[in-house]
Amino acid sequence: MRYRTARQVSSGGVILRQQRGRFQVCLIARRREGALVWGLPKGHVEPGEDPPATALREVREETGLVGELTAPLGSITYRFAVQDERVRYVKRVHFFLLRYREGDTAHHDDEVEQARWLPLDKALTLLSYENERKVLRNAMRHLNEVGG
Repeated sequence: MRYRTARQVSSGGVILRQQRGRFQVCLIARRREGALVWGLPKGHVEPGEDPPATALREVREETGLVGELTAPLGSITYRFAVQDERVRYVKRVHFFLLRYREGDTAHHDDEVEQARWLPLDKALTLLSYENERKVLRNAMRHLNEVGG
């Protein structure tokens, strides 16, 4: 069975707030094959939309939170296959650092099972994928460089 290759471009955000002098990040959980998978909010760049706008939109939709862009965090690339479609996808996800402005995690959309604020160290251990842990570590480095 031959698979065709297709490319996807997505964008996401690392949204942070300070609580009692410590930074927290909002992670989302989805169900995959019965298990909770924790990740950063992200989604497809829509036609006519640029990656920063997508990051703001996806964070708002998936977490219920409104953020302000503060810095780009780079991108990750990974591959996956969808057997029903007989397609191998090469996906690039651009990430941006966002400062929390307003909103409530109770207002996340139905694609997400949970949206939760966590201390950065706890979030690093909870994230399901190493490439997203690297993105969060990059955000932490950025905070250290600019003094939080």
